[in-house]
Amino acid sequence: MHGKAEGGGFKTGAIDFTAGSLGGVALVYVSQPMDTVKVKMQTFPQLYQNMVDCTMKTFRRDGVVRGLYAGTIPAIIANVAENSVLFAAYGACQNVVANVTRKPSVADLSALDNATAGFLAAFFSSFTLCPTELIKCKLQALREVQQNNLKPHEKVPKLSPYQLTRTILRTEGIPGMFRGLSSTFAREMPGYFFFFGGYEATRSLLAKPGQSKDDIGPINTMVAGAVGGVALWTAIFPADVIKSRIQVQSLTLSMTQVGMDIFRKEGFMALYNGLQPTIVRTIPATAVLFVVYEYTKKILTELL
Repeated sequence: MHGKAEGGGFKTGAIDFTAGSLGGVALVYVSQPMDTVKVKMQTFPQLYQNMVDCTMKTFRRDGVVRGLYAGTIPAIIANVAENSVLFAAYGACQNVVANVTRKPSVADLSALDNATAGFLAAFFSSFTLCPTELIKCKLQALREVQQNNLKPHEKVPKLSPYQLTRTILRTEGIPGMFRGLSSTFAREMPGYFFFFGGYEATRSLLAKPGQSKDDIGPINTMVAGAVGGVALWTAIFPADVIKSRIQVQSLTLSMTQVGMDIFRKEGFMALYNGLQPTIVRTIPATAVLFVVYEYTKKILTELL
């Protein structure tokens, strides 16, 4: 992340890719239960009173593995795919921004410069995230989607990520796997502007006079990561609500049409359904993501 502006080549990109992958795995295991609650509240707000109600109902009906950790496999795939590409692209985009702004090193980039690099990097990661997150969201809200078609006391059928993927490809083709791509762009690109901007700005603030922000320690790195995560989600949450509706309910309307429909029928605050569990999960999740990323990168750089 902090190599020379001329670019660290394949080695640096591979280290960023690996560190981002491991960070993505750690993030999923920390955040998946609250992510499931978030998706349920976003897509079926009428069924749940609040975060606690949704969590308890999900746990009582489906338990931990099939309930709160539903969609974990595609979530891991999604986060590994997204974060590996995101952090590799982020390093490359930092070099581009450093060259454009004529900074001698990416270590000299300002928080705004890093935010811009994050904005650009998110364009590339969106292509890997959209299809895997589509499967994740559908699995998380499977009970709510199917319950209207079931007879009383009939169990929700089990559906694996592979089976769901095959069904979508058979009925909708490859375009069906990229449903919600435009809303993914609308969420990811501005979101990661605030994500990396907030993270780098906080690291700079926490660094002591004369200390590099790479040496602020794991606790301060986790604090900076949490700030970045909260900045991301508070900035782009309406776009995430719209994306979840489009993907879970297989809507063909544009994100503008879906957003206006939610606003007219449910009110402005409906665009923030699920924000509470999102913030609850984001603080530990992004803290873990960045500390795993930074220290994996540091270890790999020293070893290689």
